[in-house]
Amino acid sequence: MDRPDIARLARDASRPLASLSTTKKNVVLEEIAIELIANTPQILEANADDVETARRNELEPSKLKRLELTEKSLAQLAMGLRQVIALPDPVGVVTDERIVPSGLKIRKVRVPLGVIMMIYEARPGVTIDAFALCFKAGNACILKGGREAARSNVALVSLIHRVLEAHGMSTAALTFVPTSDESELKSLLHRNDCIDLVIPRGGERLIQFVAANSRIPTLNHAKGVCHIFVDESADQAGAIEVCVNSKVSAPATCNAAECILVHEKIAADFLPKLEAAFFAAGVQMRADFDALPLMKHAQLAEHEDFGREFLDLIIAIKVVPDVAEAIQHIAWFGSRHTEVILSESQESIAAFRAGVDASCIIVNASTRFNDGFELGLGAEIGISTSKLHAYGPMGLEDLTTRRFELSGDFQTR
Repeated sequence: MDRPDIARLARDASRPLASLSTTKKNVVLEEIAIELIANTPQILEANADDVETARRNELEPSKLKRLELTEKSLAQLAMGLRQVIALPDPVGVVTDERIVPSGLKIRKVRVPLGVIMMIYEARPGVTIDAFALCFKAGNACILKGGREAARSNVALVSLIHRVLEAHGMSTAALTFVPTSDESELKSLLHRNDCIDLVIPRGGERLIQFVAANSRIPTLNHAKGVCHIFVDESADQAGAIEVCVNSKVSAPATCNAAECILVHEKIAADFLPKLEAAFFAAGVQMRADFDALPLMKHAQLAEHEDFGREFLDLIIAIKVVPDVAEAIQHIAWFGSRHTEVILSESQESIAAFRAGVDASCIIVNASTRFNDGFELGLGAEIGISTSKLHAYGPMGLEDLTTRRFELSGDFQTR
């Protein structure tokens, strides 16, 4: 028997979704949130099998942490669904309206993208968030999760399919791709006749594979090599709190800090205090030649420690002569994700904002605020480090496009 053409089925499913009422979409999402909590024991059992297999296969600790689901994380996923429900529906929103000299009434209206394919690694929670956002924005989705989360994803997708079927909707509104066969994935990446956008979310190998093989427009959600520059004018007590929070609060996330750049004029005073705070929090410090003599518990950084996403309680530290050198370092080693300046100097802040290329520039606050929920978007499908058509956390609006709609009175040209 021929295998089903999942790309074509997703395209067919996307058409009725585009005109689905906001009320209907919200009812479906609410039922998924209810079922998520009701089926917590079964989901956690499937996830426990995934975690045990991953441990036996010696999956790295940062990925293991992302893989694990708990009652609390499932409750947070249900809360995220309800946040999406509460968000305004972007579909049909008129963003511009005018009458041109010909008498035509012209407006620009938000419409769904159509079919969105997302490829991600050991994060089963992404399955819920991605579906919710795509569905609310009127899109069908094709999801390819990591093999480490296979059982967890089957449990979550089955739950969503049951709700869709109960409402008479095609389960192709969410198509899950279980295979890890690269040839099959390449085949899907060539289906620009049915798939409108591909979003790879994961490590460098995944991003490079998609970039090399996709004929479909792609938005990269790549690694987060996030820097904090502590300027000479920074409030040092506040700076220490921000640095520790940025590294320690969730070290395995892409918006955790991976490198601290310290102005040379305050290094001798600031670095011992920063070191004490990091040491107390269990952070391993890797310092450059200028920072190392000022720190008792650090080890000498290797060149590879700069530009590295540790995803662990490890931080690189470097002394720089000024804001210009901080900007240059970020240009070399950053990943266009999140960059922070801690400063009271408006001149330094302005230079940093103008000189740094990143999806989010933060002044005097933690890197951890580059997050869809914190930025008022509700859930996010990821943080785009590409610039077209979205840059930074992608919420509902970023899963739509705008088209022209013209109304006339039998005008001809």
